[in-house]
Parts: sequence; structure tokens; C-alpha cells
Amino acid sequence: MLRSSTLLAVAVVASLVLLVQSAAAGPDARPAQFPVTITTPAGTVTLAKKPRRIVSLSPTATESLFAIGAGRQVVAVDDRSDYPKAAPRTKLSGFTPNVEAIAGYRPDLVVIAYDPKGLSTALRRLGITVVHHDGARSFGGAYTQIRQLGLLTGHATEAKALVARMRAAIGRIVRASRPTGARLSVYHELDPDLFSATSKTFVGKVYAALGMRNIADAADSTGTGYPQLSAEYVVAASPDVIVLADGVCCGQRPSTVAARPGWDRISAVRTGSIVRVDDAIASRWGPRLVSFFRAMSAALGRLQ
Repeated sequence: MLRSSTLLAVAVVASLVLLVQSAAAGPDARPAQFPVTITTPAGTVTLAKKPRRIVSLSPTATESLFAIGAGRQVVAVDDRSDYPKAAPRTKLSGFTPNVEAIAGYRPDLVVIAYDPKGLSTALRRLGITVVHHDGARSFGGAYTQIRQLGLLTGHATEAKALVARMRAAIGRIVRASRPTGARLSVYHELDPDLFSATSKTFVGKVYAALGMRNIADAADSTGTGYPQLSAEYVVAASPDVIVLADGVCCGQRPSTVAARPGWDRISAVRTGSIVRVDDAIASRWGPRLVSFFRAMSAALGRLQ
């Protein structure tokens, strides 16, 4: 039998090992506490345990999940989720979803941005938890969604840190980019049919934060935030800056804009103040919102 002194020594060594392991893991290495409950505009969602098989039918959610360290839990994404490269590739659709195909991945959590044809109800009938994160209308709404995904996936600390980094980076960009003279007017083009985004949307709030005046605001008679403008309206408004968020989808570029009838009279066309922003960056309210700010800040720096 071991003597009492030997047993004491073993116990001390074991305690030291546990302390070293705990220190190496850090204070935030504690296991996530489940069950967790979040509340969204679409309702309350509760998860009894950490999800191991996540299907994301939202490109924004896909980016957020990978950014907070939950990428390994993602087993499938929709066909529009093209970032990051590590995301799995499938033919699933978030717009015309196939419930059987989604269920075939045996998910314990599905994240959606749209709810066409009662998708969420159909999935819940199969015992699958669904969280519906619609398009954020504000930066605060975007941050809330990221933090909620962190809670649901067991990555709350990482999500909180990501939001803090985003806030800090955007704050620095805004402080460095605020114009000292007259406010520049801007037209944001979503597609060649001249749909735009007002200051009510997260896209428009980027321009507002940078001190720009959005010409679409006065044309939003229905209050949707995404009015369709007429060519005559844009020409008459003569924005100082035109932002093209339809270069990838629709091949729009400064030369195609300049070739539109009458658009040569627009201030932005005359001065060459036409900016192309990657469609995905300009339409997603996740981690790359910072990239959108950086792109516009760089453009404004060249134009002012």
C-alpha cells in the first residue's frame, strides 16, 4: 500500500496539473450552458443541447457561423452561401426550399433568412429547431443576430468578441471618413431595374454613418426601404456618387452606366464617381459589414 505521504504527493501533483490545464484553457473555456433560449421577431427558440449538425439557408448566417468558430458544426448551406471558402457546397435553396433535402442532412438546427411556403413550420413538424433571422434593419440588429447565433451554437464568447471588433473597426472608419465639407449625395443600385436602398435599411445606414445623403429616401412612398426608382428620377437627382452593387449579378460597371440614355448629365457620371462594391458584401449584414464600410471609405477618400 502507498504511504500517506506518497498519496499526498500524488494528490498535490494532480491538483497542479488541473490548475495548469485550466490556466492554459483560459477563463472562457468553460463549456457552454444549455439549454439556451433566444427571442427573435419570428418567435422564441430554445435548444436543449449544443447543435452538432447545422444547416444554414442564409448566406449572412453562414458567414457569421464560421466567423464565430461554429464552422465545424455546419454540415450544409444554401446555394447562395459562397463565403467563406471553407463552407460546404450544396444545391439547397433558401428561396425555393426542399424540406426533404434539408431534413436529409439530419440537422439539429436550421438557420433561415426567409420563410417561403411555411418552411419553418414544416421543419418543426419533423422535430427540427429553426431560427429565422430576417434581414437586419440596423447595425444593432445585425450584432444581435451574431450574438444569438453564438448562444445557440455554444460560441457566445467568440460572438461577443466578434461584435466588439466590428463595432471598433466601424467606429474608426467612420471617424476617419466623415466629410468636412458639404454632404455628398449617393444612389445605391441593387439591380439594373433601378431598385435601391433607403436609410431605413442597413445598407442605407452605412451611407448615413459616413455622412452621405441618400437620394432614394424621398422616393420610398411605400416605406419598404427598397423602392424602385425611375431613370428620370435618378437623372434629376444627379447624385454625387453612384454605388453599383450589381456588378457580379448583372455585369454593371461605370461604362454601362454612362451609356444609359441621359445619364451623362448626372454629376457622378461626369466626375467618374461610380463605385463598384461586391454584390455579396453590399447585401449581407454579417461580419463583412466592416468590408463594406472600408470599401466606401476608400472610395470617398478618392472622390473628395
